[in-house]
Amino acid sequence: MALVLMEEFGEVPGEGRVQKWILKSSNITVEIITLGCIITAIKCKGKNGEVNDIVLGYDDLEGYLANPKYFGAVIGRVANRIAKGRFVVDGKDYQLAINNGPNSLHGGLRGFSKVIWGSEGVEGGVRLTLTSPDGDQNYPGEVQASVTYTLEGDTLSIQYQARSTRTTPINLTNHSYFNLAGQGSADIYDHEVSINAPTYLPVDDVMIPTGEVRPVEHTPFDLRRPVLIGPRLKEVPGPGFDHNFCLSSPGDAWTERMCARVFHPASGCVMEVSTTQPGVQFYTANFLDGSFKGKGGASYPKHSAFCLETQNWPDAVNQGNNLKHKAKSHWS
Repeated sequence: MALVLMEEFGEVPGEGRVQKWILKSSNITVEIITLGCIITAIKCKGKNGEVNDIVLGYDDLEGYLANPKYFGAVIGRVANRIAKGRFVVDGKDYQLAINNGPNSLHGGLRGFSKVIWGSEGVEGGVRLTLTSPDGDQNYPGEVQASVTYTLEGDTLSIQYQARSTRTTPINLTNHSYFNLAGQGSADIYDHEVSINAPTYLPVDDVMIPTGEVRPVEHTPFDLRRPVLIGPRLKEVPGPGFDHNFCLSSPGDAWTERMCARVFHPASGCVMEVSTTQPGVQFYTANFLDGSFKGKGGASYPKHSAFCLETQNWPDAVNQGNNLKHKAKSHWS
């Protein structure tokens, strides 16, 4: 198992201190802070022995306190978009804050990504815990949530758990932005991607699923065999990929299976993702615009990273339900 270290990362006035947890194996180093369970770095060796940090982020706590693009964070209570910020549970209407066009996105104005979690070391990793009170961001029920990161060899596992005192929507994921050439690289056009999904969810003009489950065959969304991202982006309607790929139907038995693979030929870096969730949101950083600086002063323009967010289908509280989650990623 990995070596586990902890150090101080800074302090949020009035809220408390933020720790950084460092998980080290022979080839991989993962750094996580207790603010938002954020993965701040994943450092791995390329085929020539060079070490690259492959996730976008910031050098200091100040950057992560703002973090408008959710770099590296755990998203909750509900990842992705809820149409018009509205849902009904047990016959009661709930209205959430609107923070993404006409919709609610990634847990609201102060979701799980914006708060300091408790933490403790475990074998090969760290467990982070949070109590979200009844009515938090106008969601019902008190929620006890935990996220456990463990590193074994080249495999980083993320285990999510949540328990609520009332019926409530839960959809947790990690929102790391990856560039296998190293953070700060200009784009991901030379990456090869494959996603093991026969169908995907078309979206409307505000990125809410239309209700149709469409086959990927004979469309630009057919990623069942490896394709270069750059040429494929020219075929996708709109600014790029920001779609749920359907691994199974919500409510099906949760069995872990590999869902996606990304390969960067120049560095030899490979990322493989497996999950128990029914969907994976493939996002190609369409809304980065280079307007703010990341680690080492790097600029992050459009298409400079990708996300593979294993989760329930978007707007599931209005279009379906599924509340369990386990994810795992492997680099070589």
